[in-house]
Amino acid sequence: MCSTMCIHAPAFNPSTPHCFFRQPISSPFHYSSRKLYNGVLRFNGSMDVQFSNGKKQRATVSASASVGQNSSIHTERKRKVVEHICLLKAKENLSEEEEKDMLDYLYTTQYQMRGIVAITLGRISDQNVENYTHAVYMRFQAKEDLRKFYENTFYLGVLREHVMPYCHGLTYVDFESEVEDDILPIFRKGEEFDYGVEFILLISIAESELRGRAEEALASLAKLILEFPSLIVQSVQGLNFCPSSKEYTHGVVIRFRSLEALELFLGSTEYKDIWRSKFQMITQKILSIHFSVDPVGTEIM
Repeated sequence: MCSTMCIHAPAFNPSTPHCFFRQPISSPFHYSSRKLYNGVLRFNGSMDVQFSNGKKQRATVSASASVGQNSSIHTERKRKVVEHICLLKAKENLSEEEEKDMLDYLYTTQYQMRGIVAITLGRISDQNVENYTHAVYMRFQAKEDLRKFYENTFYLGVLREHVMPYCHGLTYVDFESEVEDDILPIFRKGEEFDYGVEFILLISIAESELRGRAEEALASLAKLILEFPSLIVQSVQGLNFCPSSKEYTHGVVIRFRSLEALELFLGSTEYKDIWRSKFQMITQKILSIHFSVDPVGTEIM
């Protein structure tokens, strides 16, 4: 996170005993105000200053930091999670009632087993060369939870009775990623996650490029995403480890704040430059889709 910090401490005097900042167990900052201006968090407050002679004095602190990026004041902790993508090809004459039945049962799987921490799903909004019609995105705490999910009798029953009768094909992509180690980002909860657009990008990279240039390309994309906090809520990416589906080597999931935000990002010069200079020469196949996310209760369930 790009950040600036200014500490207004008592004026230094050569005769003044040497001073240092005391780092207590809790935060040393005493916030008096925090405001958000165009994606930049600014706050004012104070900090305890302790002199070597034992005297204490409070100093004024002003700081600002771009929301959604790393801060030099606070190192963001990360937690590993497992992402699961399922793309479906529904039959052409699928009725609204059949579609609702299929999506409702897929959505309720999170209540029938442990380990699922987040789920979004919906009808794909854009045309794609593979003719996928619906997407399901889930997050698990660990690989073991995902393994149990694939074997769960309730989920297998949902596939058999409520999905496959309406679909003639599906594709899985699973990958491990890292997110901010906080309850809202992990579980994708809060107002920011209640709505928006889920963007899924699947990439097949030549095996000879899986290390080196591929890692560099994905790192460049991740760095660019951090520069658009006003458009993007969260982004994850990783190497596909699903044993039954090796069509794509990598998966990327980005939650955009709106359809307009998605279009602005994909149409930006920065994104096009990275794709042309980093991905184009090493990519064998790509698939990008998106679907709208609505608060639970308005579309599904």
